[in-house]
Amino acid sequence: MANRKKSGAKSGKIVIFVIEFLVIAVLLFVLIKFVIPATRTTESGGLNVVKIDETKPEEIGISQEVQKMSEDGGTMSEYLNIALFGIDSTSTSVSSLEKGFRSDCIMICSINQTTGDIKLCSVYRDTYLNTGKDTYQKCNAAYALGGGNAAVSMLNSNLDLDITNWMAVSYRGLADAIDSLGGIYLDVDEAEIGHLNAYQSAIADVLKEEYIPLSETGYQKVNGLQAAAYCRIRYTAGDDFKRAERQREVLQAIINTAKGANSDKLVETFNKVSGSVLTSIDGDTLLSMVKNIAKYKVVDEGGFPDESMRTTGTIGAKGSCVIPTSLSSNAIWLHKFLFGDENYVPSETLEAYSSVIYSDTSKYVGY
Repeated sequence: MANRKKSGAKSGKIVIFVIEFLVIAVLLFVLIKFVIPATRTTESGGLNVVKIDETKPEEIGISQEVQKMSEDGGTMSEYLNIALFGIDSTSTSVSSLEKGFRSDCIMICSINQTTGDIKLCSVYRDTYLNTGKDTYQKCNAAYALGGGNAAVSMLNSNLDLDITNWMAVSYRGLADAIDSLGGIYLDVDEAEIGHLNAYQSAIADVLKEEYIPLSETGYQKVNGLQAAAYCRIRYTAGDDFKRAERQREVLQAIINTAKGANSDKLVETFNKVSGSVLTSIDGDTLLSMVKNIAKYKVVDEGGFPDESMRTTGTIGAKGSCVIPTSLSSNAIWLHKFLFGDENYVPSETLEAYSSVIYSDTSKYVGY
């Protein structure tokens, strides 16, 4: 029988951020070549997916300047950009994903539709950005204010992107999904193992499940609960930046494992978490691309703001934030990183946001 070991963690409100469930969502996102948004439904082609209504580009922050970049011949025309959100909710209800909770994991998955190359970029949850209606605060507030469309609009308008496709996942699902795939391989070091086991205890308490503590470090196969706990670690060197890196590591491990699974297994795995998914992606399209998973590969990953162009500090009542020392320069870096665009020029909207961020934060951090 598995050993259920109590941790010494604080006993108050246990917030299990759902970033750990994002990684399973990517299993199907990486299969997409073209997406057809559809109206709300609960079942499509064997995938139980809740979808949202299609929106117009201007309603989700896609400017005319950016639309030109997405047209034939534009610098983003070959790329499909998808936003992944993990929501700060312990509810298993899809309704909890509509709005009211912060997105404590924000990730951009950019797919080159010609080559199948994937680049992943975490947007750090505490990044000081315009979250809508000229309100500047931690960017993870956008989802709480208006759900997926508001969070996508925040990304598009602050970063000059063309995201129309997104997925939000809630509390439960990753452990069963990874177990369905037979586990994944992770390299756990001495600084991580204690935190991993403590997080396992916290997650097991909420799930009302047993858990198996890891007893040794090193590269090893881990089960779903162990992988979920690994995603939560943020108290080692690197803090939240390192946690975002771990999330991407788990995501890549799942993709690699999924490549060895047949389409029936992938559909079965996805259905284990589909009750905790809200998405703009058409289920039939996802299903039709499952057989092409071998084509896709993660070739690079990073975080926004870039390490060379960010700082941290307490911005008055807004709290401790990650600050892009220049939003414009970071956007230039992002477009080069994701799309290889050497000639990108930030839009007027983005430049205006950049100026406000500098004005709001420079008096606190003095950069």
